[in-house]
Amino acid sequence: MTHAEGFDEVHILWISEGMSCDGDTVSVTAAGQPSIEDVVGGLIPGLPKVHLYNKVLSPTLGGEEFLAPFRAAASGELEPFIFVLEGSVPNEKINGDGFWSSFGNHPDTGEPLTLNWWLDRLAPKAWAVVAAGTCAAYGGIHAMAGNPTGCMGLADYLGWDFRSAGGLPIVNVPGCPVQPENFMETLVWVLQHAAGEAPPPPLDDKLRPQWLFGKTVHEGCDRAAYYEQADFAKDYNSPKCQVKVGCWGPVVNCDVPKRGWMGGVGGCPNVGGICIACTMPGFPDKFMPFMDAPPGGNLSSTLIRPYGAFIRRMRGITNATANVEPKWHHNREVLTSGYDPRWRP
Repeated sequence: MTHAEGFDEVHILWISEGMSCDGDTVSVTAAGQPSIEDVVGGLIPGLPKVHLYNKVLSPTLGGEEFLAPFRAAASGELEPFIFVLEGSVPNEKINGDGFWSSFGNHPDTGEPLTLNWWLDRLAPKAWAVVAAGTCAAYGGIHAMAGNPTGCMGLADYLGWDFRSAGGLPIVNVPGCPVQPENFMETLVWVLQHAAGEAPPPPLDDKLRPQWLFGKTVHEGCDRAAYYEQADFAKDYNSPKCQVKVGCWGPVVNCDVPKRGWMGGVGGCPNVGGICIACTMPGFPDKFMPFMDAPPGGNLSSTLIRPYGAFIRRMRGITNATANVEPKWHHNREVLTSGYDPRWRP
């Protein structure tokens, strides 16, 4: 159903049969601003009515009952729908005599239907296509060097110039797993656009939401001031900057230090974990081994050392003077604050 500006009702078809651990679905269940329950329950003003089909969150018993809306969408009998993929896309051209990943069986032959079969039929018909998590967005762990499946991200499979039936590029929301509110906030924007209440979500050249991934981990990190002062952690128990013990935060596009993980609490550097760059297209290959200092970390920390030491010393002096009360705070019989009570014409 549609009205003049957009849709009154939208289906969300979520397939997690990519090469995946289902961690993105599990993560999204922790979202609170908004929660998936609020969206499906119609509690967000301006959104169309939403029907969600996700195997982890489905009330069905599975099997054909669960597959019914996916089969209907593939045959053009269910629209409009937003297609969400979780997990990386294997290369079925190199599967030998078998298959890498399947989702249901063919009703006539009983043979497994590969993920790629579904992608070929659902993605072009979808009003919008969303990649949930780094595996779906860029291939992730399953696509690292040495993998036998030839895994790739959704844009690598469909093409980076792909446009959905609604005229949108693929919307990538990376993370391993995806940060709950990052995904739900993006999904709500797409739904608002579908309802005619908002413009398309702004994306960067890697198809990530700009407002979420436009800054680096370092720019939002509580530990960043220690870096400026060349005060680096030597182990993971320290509250100081972790760049010398393996953190890639200064070059990674992610908002987790500012946003937290659940209810604004947590997030890798916030709880003493290094950033391993899980939102980046080059993850994990370009950022391994994880516990080693990044190549640029040694150089930058060496260059900033004299500046940081000087700044730290100067701030220490200023801090000492700022921790002294003004001299006119006393209990004597004379006013020494400089206040002049004389009347002036």
